[in-house]
Amino acid sequence: MKKNASSLFFSLVLAGGAVQAETVFVTLEKDNALAVVDPVEGKLIKTVPIGQRPRGIAISPDNKFLYIATSDDNVIKIIDAETLKEVGKLPSGDDPETFALNPEGNRIYVSNEDDSMVTAIDIARKKAVKQIKVGVEPEGITVSPDNHWLISTSETTNMVHWIDTKTNTIVENTLVDPRPRAAGFTADSQQLWVTSEMAGTLMILDAKTKQIVKTVKFEISGVTADKIQPVGVVIDKDRARAYVALGPANRVAVINAKTFEVERYLLVGQRVWNLAFSPDQKRLYTTNGISNDISIIDLESQTVTKSVGVGNYPWGVAVKP
Repeated sequence: MKKNASSLFFSLVLAGGAVQAETVFVTLEKDNALAVVDPVEGKLIKTVPIGQRPRGIAISPDNKFLYIATSDDNVIKIIDAETLKEVGKLPSGDDPETFALNPEGNRIYVSNEDDSMVTAIDIARKKAVKQIKVGVEPEGITVSPDNHWLISTSETTNMVHWIDTKTNTIVENTLVDPRPRAAGFTADSQQLWVTSEMAGTLMILDAKTKQIVKTVKFEISGVTADKIQPVGVVIDKDRARAYVALGPANRVAVINAKTFEVERYLLVGQRVWNLAFSPDQKRLYTTNGISNDISIIDLESQTVTKSVGVGNYPWGVAVKP
């Protein structure tokens, strides 16, 4: 099979004859760069200078553009996902780190940690249209798949803020365990999953009642509790399993998304931060900040199959089909 060396993509014919193609993009916080990875061959294709201290990253629904928060530039950059050239900038407010793209792909919401604000940005107009006052140190941010709720977690106030996307106003606040980090909805928008870095827990909230229905405590043999610091969380589209990055515990927790029981812990790289599924949800990619690599997890066998060195302090991850 011939490969186009100038392309960022790869193709691989599987045993069943299906052709798979995808590219993994990783922000490198200390290299001020974007890493481009071929996940099946398990190798770094290239790194591209991208701006000062890149962290949060997302890809547009049509897979044409990457949005990257370059924190020390105080902007979110719009990058052509094919050429990796900058094609625009969005006014994010000071020190953007985490942000969420809505399902339609026309609005981005940014956590402005120092200002206790969430900034809503109209992408087409490249304009901030609303600033929403939230709790102290907003961090985690996500939009429900039905586009009803914008969620902001405030690390110091220890709250989940439920923001109506139509009015851009807070409807309700839920008190959660200390230092809530990431948040993610189930595909049906019925549950919100929130990690607590300080308590070492995961909380599942009912989207109708806005209340916690289950708290999962992580315990790993041979790992002290202070090293179990949950951060990124993702739930598969069938709500069969969820995966939680446990920071300096160097593990990803695998959780039965129906019973909320921890099924196993997978050993990955050092200080695992964030997670992203492959488009077919057969693989999971993790960014490991201290070991400067990503781990590739085969979700059918529930095993870590590869580690790929990418550069200094990998933080965010996005996948293009």
